[in-house]
Amino acid sequence: MREWLELLPINVGHGNHIIPYRVVAILKAQSLPVRRLRDEAKNTGKLLDATEGRKTRSVIVFSSGHVLLSSNSIDTITERWSESLKQRPIL
Repeated sequence: MREWLELLPINVGHGNHIIPYRVVAILKAQSLPVRRLRDEAKNTGKLLDATEGRKTRSVIVFSSGHVLLSSNSIDTITERWSESLKQRPIL
């Protein structure tokens, strides 16, 4: 059974949220290996674009092979993740 921590949504920008349960990595978008990963995901139909036309600053990789592009920085996303963990209910 998944714990409730894994089910808290995280805002990745522009009203888009993810459930961090299957997040494998959050990467900088500018490196060549990440660009290759993005191209491969696009070719296989597993690319999700949540930038709304803005510059891609981070790439989120899921265990399913899906790749999400975000215009938020890695620091912003991890900060929001930490904030969501602080909001957990007291048991």
